[in-house]
Amino acid sequence: MKLFIDKLFKSSFVKNVAIMATGTAGAQALNMILSPIITRLYGPEAFGVLSTFVALTSVIIPIAALSYPIAIVLPKNDKNAKRLIRLSLLITLIMAVITMVILLFCNHNIVEIFQVQEIGTYLYLIPLVILFAGFKQVAEQWLLRTNQFSSNAKANFLQSLITNVGKVGIGFVYPAAVVLVVLQTMGNGIKALMMIIFARGSNYRRTTDDYNESLLSVKELAKKHIDFPLYRAPETFISAFTQNLPVLLLTSLFGPASAGFYNIGRTVLELPSRFIGKSIGDVFYPRISKAANSGENLNILIKRATLALGGLGIIPFGLVILFGPWLFEFVFGTGWAVSGEYARWIALLSYLIFMNKPSIRSMPVLNAQRFHLIFTVSALVIQSLGLLLGFVVFKSDIVAIALFGILGALSHICFILITLNLSQKFSKKVNYDSSIGNV
Repeated sequence: MKLFIDKLFKSSFVKNVAIMATGTAGAQALNMILSPIITRLYGPEAFGVLSTFVALTSVIIPIAALSYPIAIVLPKNDKNAKRLIRLSLLITLIMAVITMVILLFCNHNIVEIFQVQEIGTYLYLIPLVILFAGFKQVAEQWLLRTNQFSSNAKANFLQSLITNVGKVGIGFVYPAAVVLVVLQTMGNGIKALMMIIFARGSNYRRTTDDYNESLLSVKELAKKHIDFPLYRAPETFISAFTQNLPVLLLTSLFGPASAGFYNIGRTVLELPSRFIGKSIGDVFYPRISKAANSGENLNILIKRATLALGGLGIIPFGLVILFGPWLFEFVFGTGWAVSGEYARWIALLSYLIFMNKPSIRSMPVLNAQRFHLIFTVSALVIQSLGLLLGFVVFKSDIVAIALFGILGALSHICFILITLNLSQKFSKKVNYDSSIGNV
């Protein structure tokens, strides 16, 4: 046992996860400490407007650079990775310009279609959201590629510090929804700036590569990694839409206050995922990419990471299921028990999403992004039917959220099992190809 513990603490993977988790923990600690103040300053209505804005922008952010930044980790050669950076930034700029043109001519139509009159004026901030998101994605993936986990952690903490202190400071003077929306827009830009500063100040200066990989042009790299815009970008778009669908429906059917209740519940349930799940996922992605190149057993890596997250998530998610309404009213103030009622029903879904991080991060490595897209579309259909059944047949927001959470959780269980099967086949194929090559 002692030998296992010593080996565990000497593991570079565990150390890197700890570094990432430390920055995320600091950021989430600030969120938790200041959230009771912020919720009392602004109230459910302001948070309802914010949640609607976040719901719309969250659908757009994943396709800011057509998911090409995620490919930055994969090339063996740094020069190819840097050309992917150029490609990603160019696409981000083009997407921002196209979005601005669409908004100039179709803002009113968009507001009418989604019934989001409360945020009509704020839609003009979306091009900035796209620019900042693209910059952040590029900087984040480069730091992951170059194992600069401490820089990533510091950027997380500073972003949280600046935005949360801004919400509190301005909230005492002008507690309006516009403050929350503008600070939300600036968040990714602040994080991207911090990452760029830390990356430039690092000692990473590798210009030659030990790996034998052909140098490709930007056009050739775009073609080689075409599965990212073809499969990953639509998948992230649909996944974000699925996660934010309850917010959009609650806003249109029950008003922005209900959306605010849901958003606070979801934010709390995302804390373990942001604190531990994302840290493990960010370190796991370059780790499994390297493991695939060296012929390791990917099935074992995915299984261990998934089970570890399953064990870590039982307590926080279980507490919300058992005591959600009471906890939310105690922490956030009188009137927030409804948020806790929502939260206890989506806790199971959040728990499975938390466990699912290693499987999702494995998709590009397993060449399974087409399957990921098909799964996400299927999950959208299933969860949407659950929501509509609750809203239309039972005429209950609680029943709708419950069905959304339960059906989503079952979908993610299937996803994990299928991923483990795919990883087993992948490892067998790699070993078979290697044996043929050695003959």
